Amino acid sequence: MTTLSSASSNASKRPASVWANKTFTRMFTAYAMASFGEWFDAFAIEILVAYRWHADPFMIALIPVMMALPGIVLGSFAGVIADRWKKVNLMMLADAAETVLTILLLFVPNMYWLLPLLLLRAAMGVIRVPAHQALTRQVVWKDQLLKATSYNGLVNQFSKIAGPLLGAVALTVISPQLCIAVNALTRLVSGILLFTLKDIDQNTAAEKFEETQCPEGGEGRKPSFIQLWKQGWSVLVERRLLLSSFIVNMTVTLVILMIDFQFPTLYREIAPNNESLLGWMIASTGVGAVLTILLLNRLGRVRYGIGIGGGVALIGAAFGCMGLLSPESSEAWSIVLGLFIGIGNGLTIVTYNYVLQKETPEGLTGRIFGIQNTSASTMMIAAPLIGGALIQGMGVGKVFFMLGIVVLVIGAGCLAFQRLLWPPYQVTTDLQASKEVSG
Repeated sequence: MTTLSSASSNASKRPASVWANKTFTRMFTAYAMASFGEWFDAFAIEILVAYRWHADPFMIALIPVMMALPGIVLGSFAGVIADRWKKVNLMMLADAAETVLTILLLFVPNMYWLLPLLLLRAAMGVIRVPAHQALTRQVVWKDQLLKATSYNGLVNQFSKIAGPLLGAVALTVISPQLCIAVNALTRLVSGILLFTLKDIDQNTAAEKFEETQCPEGGEGRKPSFIQLWKQGWSVLVERRLLLSSFIVNMTVTLVILMIDFQFPTLYREIAPNNESLLGWMIASTGVGAVLTILLLNRLGRVRYGIGIGGGVALIGAAFGCMGLLSPESSEAWSIVLGLFIGIGNGLTIVTYNYVLQKETPEGLTGRIFGIQNTSASTMMIAAPLIGGALIQGMGVGKVFFMLGIVVLVIGAGCLAFQRLLWPPYQVTTDLQASKEVSG
């Protein structure tokens, strides 16, 4: 571990709980504030674009494209930077820039001003994600990593409940622009919290790994960017658990991204007079994810194949059923199907992020998450545009049903071949991990 998580081998200095770790607690609080603002903001933008500006499916599809471009250009570079530079400073820089850019969003009159600002704001998120993941790995003990990863996922899903729900309520009395202002405020608070961590020590693990794995750099010379980038890809390709999880996740992401940003289009058809139903559906996905993450913490173990494959299958089944909804369908179906999407998300997100955290050598976490973000962003360029074109040609309901079935089949395949894709490894509880370490 790093100087923050294992500088001392004396077990008596180990905090009894991850919440006794003040550094993680402040990081977690900052992340919670930012996550809430992000979901509150996202819902307001969806309503603004779909219901107020009446943008067509193709223009809506350009939103994820703009958000993906920075990840393609900067993703791997940001991962290398996160492993080499001070992570807290990177996260503070991202929060400060996003605060300013979000304030500017308040004044945009149409899509042509909205899209470039979303692109710039997304670039800041590309910097933050690998820095946050790498710093989490450094500030907690190894046997508390599952808890830390789960809690990060938990707060994101809680935000997915509170953000759209409060956004739906707020939009009945205030404008989407004022909802967007909430995100600017939460980003500012997040940056202030991170500022209190500016003096913590970091990056020892990355430097140690580079010294042992890049002797070609020569004494007193640091590896080049290309060498560092190659290290990340080499580890990903050579480690079977990482590679299997990565391939499955990218395949599913490619399909889901075709329709993920078209929920406003779907709900404009099935609930043309009820803007808030989309918010209730999104909130129900958060409820499902929260309950699932709490259950995983309670059980303490789930096989990688069941977590990823089972989660993907549930998401696909729910997406397919949503394609069958119509204006005559009961609104309760949206809540129920959103709940199943959330359960699938909870299983998939926690398991996948934990695989990347646990199976990646120390010092490379930022690079692995950078590769993940770059790959997902690359898919986000073409997938939403293809989805928008399919919806214009076939109709939104048929496309949701068709692609939902594709995701369901992928999930079922993962469950059927999980022993081949993921040999019998499993997520373990803190207690079980402690026994493994001490044994």
